[in-house]
Amino acid sequence: MHMEENTLSVLKIAPGQYPQQVEIDNDLKALQQAVGGSIGASYPFEDPVAIVYNDDGKLMGLPLNRALRDENGEMYDAVAGDFLVVGLGEEDFASLTPELAQKYEQLFHQPEAFLKLGNRLLVLPVPDEPPTEKPRTKPPAEHDR
Repeated sequence: MHMEENTLSVLKIAPGQYPQQVEIDNDLKALQQAVGGSIGASYPFEDPVAIVYNDDGKLMGLPLNRALRDENGEMYDAVAGDFLVVGLGEEDFASLTPELAQKYEQLFHQPEAFLKLGNRLLVLPVPDEPPTEKPRTKPPAEHDR
């Protein structure tokens, strides 16, 4: 007997942030809330995973989040707004296995920034800020407001 999972353990990936493992309800409303609108799904990988994203993200002008690359590492698309990486069950979305969660956390780990150059889009990894650069002991400057 096939039991539907009620909650899914998935990766949520927001622009400029590292992927987070989250639990969401396995229903359309929860998926829509997670991406902030009507959902689209694509299956760009050989693994049994799907990317669930905001179908109108680019129209709505949501910030570009991560590049999708072909097997040669060439970007063919970019996802706008928050998206989820979910597992694929027999007929429905499913939780990611720990291995797949780890694999896609690494794949999408580095936040990316997008620059438009004419009609080309450049993707730059957002560098990690070393924590040493922000001393906590500095007195608050008045002109920083």
